[in-house]
Amino acid sequence: MKKIGIITSGGDCGGLNAVVKGAAQMAKNFDAACYVIPNGYAGLYNLVEFDQLVELTLERVDDVNSNAAGSEAGHSRVKIKNIDDPDKYERIKEGLKKFGIEGLVISGGDDSGSVMIDLSENGINCIHAPKTMDLDLQTYSVGFDSTVNRIATFAEDIKTTGRTHNRIMVMEVFGRYAGHTAFRAGVASDADAILIPEIPVDFDVLYGYAKQIFMNRVINSDVNAGTYLILVAEGLKNVNGEELYDEAAPPDAFGHKRLAGAGKYVQNELTKKFKNDPVIVDFMKTQKMYVKTLYEAPEVRSVAPGHLVRCGHSSVYDVNFGKEAGASAVVLLQNGLSGYTIVDVQLGRIRYIATKEAIKQRHVSKEMINFYERLGVCFGRKRDASVDFKYSEVTSLPINRFM
Repeated sequence: MKKIGIITSGGDCGGLNAVVKGAAQMAKNFDAACYVIPNGYAGLYNLVEFDQLVELTLERVDDVNSNAAGSEAGHSRVKIKNIDDPDKYERIKEGLKKFGIEGLVISGGDDSGSVMIDLSENGINCIHAPKTMDLDLQTYSVGFDSTVNRIATFAEDIKTTGRTHNRIMVMEVFGRYAGHTAFRAGVASDADAILIPEIPVDFDVLYGYAKQIFMNRVINSDVNAGTYLILVAEGLKNVNGEELYDEAAPPDAFGHKRLAGAGKYVQNELTKKFKNDPVIVDFMKTQKMYVKTLYEAPEVRSVAPGHLVRCGHSSVYDVNFGKEAGASAVVLLQNGLSGYTIVDVQLGRIRYIATKEAIKQRHVSKEMINFYERLGVCFGRKRDASVDFKYSEVTSLPINRFM
């Protein structure tokens, strides 16, 4: 291939510019040119309308900052299959033909990966560089490490506000179907409770843990100060396993219902329980904090850092993986492969799997949840102390620490 296009799609995150840079640099190794197709699949669909594309020459790629989060190529959330145009695939092929582009490097998550499969099955050569800060693909995904580091920092910082005001703090983070971001960031920030889609939340259990630990901290403090930190993934489920949807909002471009706000939901549920608990009234009076009608129970506050966890700088891990994934995608294209996802590079060997397999949902394992319950983390359910630990000797170790 002499000309390759690069597309980044879906949500922005750390490590994407490293994918762009790695792909462009490897293309030069093959004496091929690499072009940015801007604005994700929207740009691909409208490629035929472009007058020119930006070539990632050595000079231009030198301006791409691998450490900066976000993408030099731009994003959009467009599902090609849903475009109301019977000639959409021919239109895309005409656009590619116009610029002589023979293959695509596409970086995105499960939704973007499903579109990539669609394109490949319609005769367009493409390789997938896995990207999703949710880490819910079968492979490691660009953006996860950068995101959880930022979440953990914010979560650790918010404890100062919680302790100053004796508040229970609830932080909502991304994670619609899988709770990896809340789980790993919560562990890193010493969160007291981690609420994830994998475990439906029993609010009586959550409240019991929160109340006891919070009261103990205040009582044992020489200045009557304490807090309790809860990290909650946006895809929270109640005790009946039901997701919390905003029924008034329209679905997104991929048909997903809008979520209603897990952090606020947790805040409201706990607030009701604190206010209706006579033990809390006695506690507030004992600690000399009680003021009738004004301050009768501890406050529960929720915060959502939102897109702040996607932006800023990329982690070293994501920059390394991003460059390797982008570069490896070009190698696969040059060897006539299409419809595959990069897994990693181990000892100079590029590993890859069919994208149909890569985009299958991967959840936080029940075994790891049980492991951290033994360390005192609450997941909104009663801890099962009956599960025995398993251990075994290994003869080789995977490079990817998250798998």
